Amino acid sequence: MSTRGQFNTKSPTVRRIMKEAAELASSTSPDYHAEPLESNLFEWHFTIRGPPSPSPYAQGLYHGRIALPPTYPLRPPAFRFLTPSGRFEANREICLSISGHHEETWQPAWGIRTALVAIRSFMDTDAAGQLGGLECTEAARKRFAGESRAWKCPSCGKSNEEIMKAKEEAAKEAEANGSSEEEAVPEELRLAYREDLAKKEEGGSSKSSTGVSTPTSSQDKTSPIETSTKSPETAPSSTGEPRSTTSQPVPTRTAPQAFTPAPLQQRVAPRPAAVNNGIPSWVDKAIYGIIAALAFMIIRRIF
Repeated sequence: MSTRGQFNTKSPTVRRIMKEAAELASSTSPDYHAEPLESNLFEWHFTIRGPPSPSPYAQGLYHGRIALPPTYPLRPPAFRFLTPSGRFEANREICLSISGHHEETWQPAWGIRTALVAIRSFMDTDAAGQLGGLECTEAARKRFAGESRAWKCPSCGKSNEEIMKAKEEAAKEAEANGSSEEEAVPEELRLAYREDLAKKEEGGSSKSSTGVSTPTSSQDKTSPIETSTKSPETAPSSTGEPRSTTSQPVPTRTAPQAFTPAPLQQRVAPRPAAVNNGIPSWVDKAIYGIIAALAFMIIRRIF
């Protein structure tokens, strides 16, 4: 690998990346392929097979890019699909529990192989507003799956079908020798996958429940109307009582509103009058006395 001389092989991150690259190169799984670029050890390209039928991606082969952070595996990698699939936007980072957008759920024990297996299993889930997710019809996704096999990456120079053909041949040889391998999804990622499926089922059940409950709600709406229409029919039997009760609370509500502002205005009005009448009586006299004393002293000095 020509990238070894460009990086410090004593670094734990570089050693971990080179170890995973060697493991994936010797992997015999026909469902995924991944390797770093010759010019950059921290940038990988991958190709995965779509989930098995009845998934609309069953016939598809999807190519993407992986960007490893400098502190890998302490921080998760970032993934983006380059092949149109109808599930993820092309050339945009995707938001999953194993990607860089959810560092709190990432575990350093996981690797690129685990991430690829998880992405393959997550393709059947709904986008549900995820970053990089797409809502598309099943027919369009099947069409993208058929077109994906001939899609060619400009950097790799090979089509998805050419890349996965070598993996299929290696898998057949491994099966003949009885050494085929299967990668299991971690339990934490399975729980997240089950939660997404549960949300999907709850959404479908809620729609069906709302469809059933609508006639009952209409019945509930009609029932109070019937009771309200029946109430005036029973009212003539007790003609005097309901009419008197409805007329009595009206003046009681307006009474406190009418009386409350009146005493406030009467109490506020005499206060400024008392202050204005008391202050000038001695202040003016004191001012006049001071002015007269000053005038007397000035006249005495002049003459």
